[in-house]
Amino acid sequence: LGAWEWSVLLSLTGTLARVGYICLFALLATAGWFYPSVQYFYLGLAGVAWLLAVAVVIAHPRANFLISPRAVIGLLGLVICLGAWSALLLLRAEEHGAHWVMWLLVLCWAADIGAYFAGRAIGRRKLAPSVSPGKTWEGAIGGAVLAVAVCGGLILYSGYWQAAWLPLIVLLVAVSVFGDLFESVLKRLSNIKDSGSLLPGHGGILDRIDSILAAAPAFALLAQLFSGVVA
Repeated sequence: LGAWEWSVLLSLTGTLARVGYICLFALLATAGWFYPSVQYFYLGLAGVAWLLAVAVVIAHPRANFLISPRAVIGLLGLVICLGAWSALLLLRAEEHGAHWVMWLLVLCWAADIGAYFAGRAIGRRKLAPSVSPGKTWEGAIGGAVLAVAVCGGLILYSGYWQAAWLPLIVLLVAVSVFGDLFESVLKRLSNIKDSGSLLPGHGGILDRIDSILAAAPAFALLAQLFSGVVA
């Protein structure tokens, strides 16, 4: 569904073209399912794609030319969605993998909820006004605080707590924020408000999973680079 909505971001209007795009994604995702080594390849590509995405968000709108071509947006969509898919598969394959996948989802949800309420209550300083005027520094900090409280508490309860978890959670929250901001950049380039209408009143599927698309590869990469992070 996310790939279907991404086809709108690259201005594919014909049904056949959009179906072709998601079929290509499905084919590549299936290859990752049957050949685990491909998952690492997708994950590495996603890491590079998100470095580009972060640079575009920070330098917006000066760096928009890097992703303006439709072919680039289409390629980024495949790489980012495949990276998140592969990240979830790799995390699920870890010991207690289902718990770690749920922990990651809770982290993203807590960050979004904390940012929403903190931003509404005390939000003053704009985080990225040219990208998403509604987001504030106070909201981002509120999201990080709630994520640390909830996900740090879960880690502590599970007996896995180490000092390194605090900066890790904050880092994942920051990455999730960039996921949200990058989608906002793409929507501005495409002149659309919501990624889709599959969730009435909530926008599209991408609007709900944009933070997960960024945070999942980051967490999986850290888990692979530092085997002690996920045990």
